[in-house]
Amino acid sequence: MPSLIDLRRRIRSVKNTQQITKAMKVVSAAKLRRAQDRVLAARPYAQIIRRMLANAAQAAAELHAGEEVALLATRPEKRIQFLLITADRGLAGAFNSNVIKLAQKFVQEHSDAEVQFELIGRKGRDFFRKRHARITGDYSTLFQKAVRFEDALEIANKVIERFKKAEIDAVYLAVNNFKTMMSSQLVVSRILPVELPEKQEQIDYIYEQPPDQLLECLLPRYIESQIFRAMLESSAAEHAARMTAMESASSNASDVISSLTLTMNRVRQASITKELIEIVSGAAALE
Repeated sequence: MPSLIDLRRRIRSVKNTQQITKAMKVVSAAKLRRAQDRVLAARPYAQIIRRMLANAAQAAAELHAGEEVALLATRPEKRIQFLLITADRGLAGAFNSNVIKLAQKFVQEHSDAEVQFELIGRKGRDFFRKRHARITGDYSTLFQKAVRFEDALEIANKVIERFKKAEIDAVYLAVNNFKTMMSSQLVVSRILPVELPEKQEQIDYIYEQPPDQLLECLLPRYIESQIFRAMLESSAAEHAARMTAMESASSNASDVISSLTLTMNRVRQASITKELIEIVSGAAALE
């Protein structure tokens, strides 16, 4: 049985750890509120640009234009660019491991194609670098500060240019979408070639430019918004996962402290009882 000194040290160590997890939970909660506000602000823009894209595509189709738009070109998927968004840090439960498993499953399902990784986040970079995957680019410090549109723009321009040059045949994006404080949604979506939204009730726009030219201008903006929104969603989901993990860790620490305190009290009681027995036995021996 451990001594009283060892038990006190372990209780003190667990209490110090609990203070750290509580502080991390508070920090994550504060960051989550800001990240959630940015996600909610970005979603309407993504919906509106998608609706505009659908209307421009329908107008171009009615005029039998738009067939030659480069970002709509469909080719056999022999070379796939895979954008994987993970976090830069751990201590967020299964947040990183779940999206990495999703990427591995994607690679297995597309074993006949060459999958090239564009890795956003240090955890994904470290994982696939150790496994010698083909990495065409990594962005390992983007989430150490607030997500910027300039970073999403850089990534979008790179994949658009590679697609136009036929260096890749398709671009897929894997991300943890923020759903609620307690859960996120794993999503793999194809962003190139662009899948035009389903036909809907068309808004009668007055086009200053021909619809096919407008469509060609809207497609890059749509891809940029998709990547930027995915980064915002991942950032919010990461803070929510870390907050939940730290809350669980703090609760578990309380349970460990209670268990160790009970054991310490039993050891101390046994020690007192042993000393009393020795005193009584010594007194009886002197009589």
